[in-house]
Amino acid sequence: MIKLFQFEPAFGLPNASPFCMKLETYLRMAGLPFEIPTATLAHLRRAPLGKMPYIEDQGRLLTDSSFIIDDLKLRYGDTLDAWMNPTERATALAFQRLLEENLYWAVVYTRWVEPEGWKLTREAFFGKLPAPLKWIVPPLARRGLIKELHGHGMGRHSREEILAIGRRDITALADFLADKPFFIDARPCSLDACAYAFLANLIWVPLESELKLHAQKYPQLQAYCERMRCRFYH
Repeated sequence: MIKLFQFEPAFGLPNASPFCMKLETYLRMAGLPFEIPTATLAHLRRAPLGKMPYIEDQGRLLTDSSFIIDDLKLRYGDTLDAWMNPTERATALAFQRLLEENLYWAVVYTRWVEPEGWKLTREAFFGKLPAPLKWIVPPLARRGLIKELHGHGMGRHSREEILAIGRRDITALADFLADKPFFIDARPCSLDACAYAFLANLIWVPLESELKLHAQKYPQLQAYCERMRCRFYH
């Protein structure tokens, strides 16, 4: 049995971390049996890279959601992506990069930098910490994320520039999805695990950010998230 180590559910979602939610969604889509131990600080300390998610599979600890999925495909078979041709695979990888390497950082800005977003983020990730950790850990984590944001390059832009970058990414996703049931074809693939995790963490989080408001202009994105939730979480 695969053990999936991740943060606790938050915001009415399986996870407030899109990377954790991506991996859980993939496991559900691929039909792989797994369990989720109750999140503890000990689990985070045990994480090979100091980050969630990670899995334990047959005594092996594996980290990074994309590397984990690659390993699971090799070990248990590629039930989701085997039908894709090279062009479809390339397109899926390009949109995964858009979500994880660009839009993600714009959303990080709205959650970790802007005051209203930080209130929700602090409670979601650190609200259950005991004293004195609940006073010490959140500001340290926030400073670390802001440093990463700056190192990535997104954090060097002005607020309006960051939001403009995020809006362009969202528009590209909506335009490409159009009226398709899933991102590449009528069949779901592993890209959909990623897309659903990131879009649901934008559209359904109770933070009225400008990026959320922009995403809500595209009914196909809301319908897509509903379709994914009904198919893989019910």
